[in-house]
Amino acid sequence: MQNIIDGFLKFQREAFPQRSELFKQLASTQSPGTLFVTCSDSRVVPELLTQQEPGDLFVIRNAGNIVPSYGPEPGGVSATVEYAVAVLAVSDIVICGHSDCGAMTAISTCKCLDHLPAVANWLRHAESAKVINAARQHTSPAAHLDALVRDNVIAQLANLKTHPSVALALEQGRLNLHGWVYDIESGAIAALDGGTQRFVSLAAHPHTCALASQPSTAA
Repeated sequence: MQNIIDGFLKFQREAFPQRSELFKQLASTQSPGTLFVTCSDSRVVPELLTQQEPGDLFVIRNAGNIVPSYGPEPGGVSATVEYAVAVLAVSDIVICGHSDCGAMTAISTCKCLDHLPAVANWLRHAESAKVINAARQHTSPAAHLDALVRDNVIAQLANLKTHPSVALALEQGRLNLHGWVYDIESGAIAALDGGTQRFVSLAAHPHTCALASQPSTAA
């Protein structure tokens, strides 16, 4: 814990003064452009990966980068999505999975989670990814896990679209959806191409988008 306290003291002494004007602006308002949904895994740091400043990202982190489908009793994730889209008016949402994901490993290996009932219940929101993934042949356990991580990103994007605020923003042509997978060892990101439903290198295809919304032409 002491290293965390020391880090704060260093932030207050060195980093904060360098951004004092930025923090002064952020003291009473925020206008992030992107909602970034990723895993709670300690190795995944959204602001570091994207080199963004405070105030640039609105972030949701949880086990398995999951967004439950909208339901009669919305939880914290649903509330945060709604606030980001309906109040902050973000223009983009990223669902970002990652390599060596513990949540997806538990699913891919059919690990018994009886001793972790809250985790088991939470991972049911990835059930569609599990079913689709299980229907395919995989060359190795590693390939199985990698595929499941990607299938889960696609599944969570589908869940995301059930949220009324998201559906409305997509219909109005003011929201784009992105599906990413971050590789911890290489630092690379694979992005879902909505046209082909394949993941491609984001570095090679920087404009890749899972769903680029178009304004409705309905009268």
